[in-house]
Amino acid sequence: MKLTKEQQDIINSSGNIKINAVAGSGKTTTVIEYAATRPAESKILYLVFNKAVRIEAAKKFADKGLHNVRVETAHSLAFRHIVFGHNYKVRAQGYKTHEIAALLNLQGNGEKHAEYIVANHINKCIAYFCNSDKRKVQDLNYLDTVTDPKARAFVSAFYDYIIGQTRLLLSKMDKGEIEVTHDFYLKKFQLLNPELGYDYILFDEGQDASPAMLDLFFKQRAVKVIVGDTHQQIYGWRFAVNSLEKADFRTYDLSASFRFGPDIAGLASEILELKSHLDENFKTSVSITGAGSRKQMKTRAILARTNLGLLLKAIEYVTENKRSRQIYFEGNISSYTYADDGASLYDVLNLYSNKRHLIKDELIRSMKDLAELEDYIEKTEDVQLSLMVEIIKEYENEVPEIINTIKKRHVGNNRKEDADMIFSTVHRCKGMEYDSVELVNDFISEKRLDKLKEDRQNFELSIPKLNEEINLLYVAVTRAKTDLFIPETLLPDTFNLESEHVHIVKVKNENEEPLNKNIPVKTKDKKEKAYTIDQIRTTHKGAYKPWTQDEDDELAGMFRDGCPIKEIADHLGRTKGAIVARIKKLDLEHFY
Repeated sequence: MKLTKEQQDIINSSGNIKINAVAGSGKTTTVIEYAATRPAESKILYLVFNKAVRIEAAKKFADKGLHNVRVETAHSLAFRHIVFGHNYKVRAQGYKTHEIAALLNLQGNGEKHAEYIVANHINKCIAYFCNSDKRKVQDLNYLDTVTDPKARAFVSAFYDYIIGQTRLLLSKMDKGEIEVTHDFYLKKFQLLNPELGYDYILFDEGQDASPAMLDLFFKQRAVKVIVGDTHQQIYGWRFAVNSLEKADFRTYDLSASFRFGPDIAGLASEILELKSHLDENFKTSVSITGAGSRKQMKTRAILARTNLGLLLKAIEYVTENKRSRQIYFEGNISSYTYADDGASLYDVLNLYSNKRHLIKDELIRSMKDLAELEDYIEKTEDVQLSLMVEIIKEYENEVPEIINTIKKRHVGNNRKEDADMIFSTVHRCKGMEYDSVELVNDFISEKRLDKLKEDRQNFELSIPKLNEEINLLYVAVTRAKTDLFIPETLLPDTFNLESEHVHIVKVKNENEEPLNKNIPVKTKDKKEKAYTIDQIRTTHKGAYKPWTQDEDDELAGMFRDGCPIKEIADHLGRTKGAIVARIKKLDLEHFY
């Protein structure tokens, strides 16, 4: 195998180094060749981001005959040292809000659901501390992580109580009184300052390292190699830090991507230049070269910024492609209909529909109505629940039938290659690649950045968060190997529209803004608050009125003639979901 000069320079290097590798630049190949040229008796540790990458990388090292290389994730390493040694029991899914409230016997002060709001913040405070490099909870200011004014006001009022109960819950885990979380045993591992005993430690995906793991890595006496892409940091919400910027090591670049060609490389570079809107002195750390060639078209994917954006696009896909066969969701479809805290779309729907006896989640069941849930969401900044509420407001009682339609088309994990279309959020497809990629219109855009700059006197802009939004768009674009379909609203103004493999998707309403709850949206009135994506319907006043015989006849005729669902919905003044439900009700698919 012929290596590039950049790869050869890395392999021939000595001492601690950092490698800034653009998407698809062959970093795993480079790391394997680096390990192969070290002394055979060397003990080498390769730290990777998740279990799937660990299994794949271990096989590649074994195939190369490099049995002196051990591949681990940070958690698998910590698990072996901490959980076995202390006989801890691990809680796989973490603690739900209502479970923390019960475990700590939390008390409110008369404010509605105060005990649950406090529990939610305790959960986040534990995550903040466990991912930090600090030794005590008191060494951090949890308020630094809270941005919503209503949430900040609540946390300020309960701050000492939240911190005290956070310490109490951590103490219960430490003593083995309750099950420990994955965050907890990783934190305890870092606090013990272990000497791992390796000659070389290779740290992959360094841009998304937690401060806790980075602290442990830097303290090792081994030769250290850290690999990543400064522009692929997308886990700031998990308190990750860009370790490539923190590592004072000699820098090497891998700038040629073998995944895609010059067209997509050029667009990726233009997207990164959007950061200059936030920092006039911004310069990309490495120039991207597209060295890939056109490949056979096998895998097609639709990628979104948010779960809501992806589900709405999936609904559009299955309703407007009646004869399409199979689809696949990265991470399985069920993971998109449940929040991390355990609540499901169906729980939120049953609250909205006042079918309280059907609500399974204790937190949702404690809410009197949707307004109370929305108040809880504002005080906790619970993005997942907020997105669920948006879906329910959009499709109401049509949600179960629509989700069932999606599930019927969904293939199992071992049949992903059989899917006609793969759906994923950017976070779930990190490290993946597809021949053809279509983006949902829910990412940050240059127009949105300019508007935020103009309105910055009304908002306290978070530059790191906005940079991460640009990173998300960059990561999405660079999943494509051959063809990319991108909404015109997401294209940088300077991009060359003549590109052969970058296809521009027209957006019907050019005034639409990305669906992104992390970016402030100025509204005149709370009732007018709206978040829109590509081709989402506008509000139809008669959307849920009873159907008449004339409307049924008109619907049947348009469906028989092959009119798109969106066109039928616009003509009849209904939502697309309502049209789909009525088509099924009248069994039109059977007749036509």
